[in-house]
Amino acid sequence: MRALVYDRYAEDDDFASILGVREIPAPEPGPSEVVFRVRAAALNYDDIWGMRGRPLRVPLPHVSGTDAAGDVMAVGREVDGLRVGDRVVSHGNLSCRTCRACTSGREYDCRRRLIWGFQTGPLWGGYCEVARLPAYNAVRIPDGVTYEDAAAASMTMLTSWHMLAGRARIRPGQVVLVMGGSSGVGMFGIQIAKLFGCTVIATASGEKLGRMRGLGADHAVDHRREGWDREVLDIARSIPRPHGSPRGVDVVFEHIGGRHWGRELAMLGPGCTVVTTGATTGYDAPTDLRDIYSKGTSVLGSTQGTRAELERGLYWMGRGMIRAVVDSEFPMDRAAEAHARMLNRGAFGKILMRP
Repeated sequence: MRALVYDRYAEDDDFASILGVREIPAPEPGPSEVVFRVRAAALNYDDIWGMRGRPLRVPLPHVSGTDAAGDVMAVGREVDGLRVGDRVVSHGNLSCRTCRACTSGREYDCRRRLIWGFQTGPLWGGYCEVARLPAYNAVRIPDGVTYEDAAAASMTMLTSWHMLAGRARIRPGQVVLVMGGSSGVGMFGIQIAKLFGCTVIATASGEKLGRMRGLGADHAVDHRREGWDREVLDIARSIPRPHGSPRGVDVVFEHIGGRHWGRELAMLGPGCTVVTTGATTGYDAPTDLRDIYSKGTSVLGSTQGTRAELERGLYWMGRGMIRAVVDSEFPMDRAAEAHARMLNRGAFGKILMRP
């Protein structure tokens, strides 16, 4: 079968020099695995990390691809619940399923957790014609959800769902600030918060504010403009609350960090929450501790999510309440161009590859 393979790391992000489409053996399912024909796969930033060989050195030769969707071709003898012909999408969090974290519903905290298509290998990921997965990590795609939308949602929607529903436990009537609303997680964050009956303030660069409203944001603010945080706080305080006086933001959906972190904490009302899953503008974020202890602020970390959370998100996609945004599609032999587009941050929505 054809697969996108590299066997050395890229110097100076010259991905074209290492990526190539090759013939490799098609996989066979183990006793508890499924094999599926890949119809669509979505790019993630872990592809870039893998090709750079940092922050960790991935197994070589390597096939990337954490988010892949397709049709089951074969099942192992111990697999129950999936059949040939079922449409599935990958849940890329490979955990042991037997440790204390896994058995208590926190498979994302498993000490033996691996990200499929990033830390796995050699030659084990989704950028290929035929892929294999543990059956537990192959999730049925509901009717009404395309392969493309399922692949685009697999990691980013799951991450957003876990942040808001799993960690912050949002509820109707709250004011949710979605930082970086034009990012992959941000676009799903807006929609999930609206699904839960929240008022959403989203930030993005000026040219993308209209698209934030199109995704359901009640208010959109340019976080590159001076005084953007005061604008957000004024909006939050103007929203009528059923109990008590106007307050600040209830939940900050955060993956930016760096220079914005302190302002985000300052905008939170008493007893409110910031949930973070990244730091695209820097990890070294100065913090005024008074914004935490004096207001009883909850600071929550979040990473990936559970299979059950992915199933819940896909259910609502099937009902038309959440949608994926796809920027562009590339064949595998144009993979370097696809990854360059993602790296240059010119995309709006997920970038897909087809085998």
